[in-house]
Amino acid sequence: MQDILFDFIAKYMALTEEEKKAISSLDIFRTAKKGTILLREGQTTDHSYFVVKGCIRTYYWIEGEEKTTAFYTEMEGLTPQCVFSKAPSEYFISCVEDSILTVANPAMTEDMFKQFPRFETLCRILSEELLVKQQIDFDEFRTSSPEQRYLNLLQKRPDLIRRVPQHQLAGYLGIRPQSLSRLKARILEKMKR
Repeated sequence: MQDILFDFIAKYMALTEEEKKAISSLDIFRTAKKGTILLREGQTTDHSYFVVKGCIRTYYWIEGEEKTTAFYTEMEGLTPQCVFSKAPSEYFISCVEDSILTVANPAMTEDMFKQFPRFETLCRILSEELLVKQQIDFDEFRTSSPEQRYLNLLQKRPDLIRRVPQHQLAGYLGIRPQSLSRLKARILEKMKR
């Protein structure tokens, strides 16, 4: 698994053997089964997650319904808000699939930054990329219809269509599962014409 992580990092910077050994010495890789809840609403954590393989999601329970807000797949990271705020989480994080994750905490990260300052630059670049992606996703969600959201998902993240249960996709798109079924049928009908 560490080779997959090293290959990802190599897209941003070449790692020295010393840096590879330092990463390898950390006990950061975890496996989690599909359905595992990594964080519950009301809990706190100091764990940040990076998906090496699999899919995790964030979601809220609102009026008895799950409202999925994000999916994180291979080579995407997530630091829950409560890591910084120390306040209880307002949402859940769970595994949509069997997953392999790296799990880090602020103290571990700070130690690595002191030992290898280039890692701080890498993390800043990854954070900036994530922030831009989230802003684009938010803007698209706010300015598009459910059908446009689904078509955007088909274009940008088609893997989610086959990897994620329909009720979770529907929550992510801001519609009910029955509406998603009708929407998919309508799109199929348009494509046949």
